[in-house]
Amino acid sequence: MPALEPSLFTHGGPMMWVLFGLGLILVIVFVERALYLHRGQIRSTAFLSGIKNILAKRRLMEALTVCEETPGPVAAVVKAALLHADDDAEAMRFHVQEAAVVELPALERRIGAIAAIAQVAPLVGLLGTVLGMIATFAAFQRDYAPASALAKGMWEALLCTAGGIMLAIPAQLALHFLNGRVRAIVRDMEWSGNEIMKYLNTEYKAAGAAPK
Repeated sequence: MPALEPSLFTHGGPMMWVLFGLGLILVIVFVERALYLHRGQIRSTAFLSGIKNILAKRRLMEALTVCEETPGPVAAVVKAALLHADDDAEAMRFHVQEAAVVELPALERRIGAIAAIAQVAPLVGLLGTVLGMIATFAAFQRDYAPASALAKGMWEALLCTAGGIMLAIPAQLALHFLNGRVRAIVRDMEWSGNEIMKYLNTEYKAAGAAPK
């Protein structure tokens, strides 16, 4: 069976190479995005608890250092709140939202390429199918068309259809998976931003204003 695979691929015609190229791009982009999002997703609850413990000791600079050393957008959003810890609530919220807006494009980068592959792959397969059928009908028009000429066009048509569908399915799954990871990180950003602002505007400022 393994010896048959390259033969089937060649029977698919030129569109199979296009599908192969799209599949290669899909794998590269998916692995890069999955690793990036994995690094960017941290345990927000534990991270925020650690930041609050540091702030309870009035060590703002230490909390900022922890945020700088922690990868991911959650740390960036918390850092934006800490940098404006002395501002009023509205100003602090503005800077936190600004930091979140800056981080969002980095999370969604290149995911659109996977969506494009998922949509284009069946069309490329369909084009290969049409080209294969054209070759088959061209063979029918000849005075004498050997069975191999007819089979060649049919192979191309069927294999391109199968190849386009086989590429579109994992592309759709990859897109769903990455979008899910992005949504999870965005939820963590929103929760962490709200929690740190609530803490800074209540407990942190109240402790700083208390008489010593």
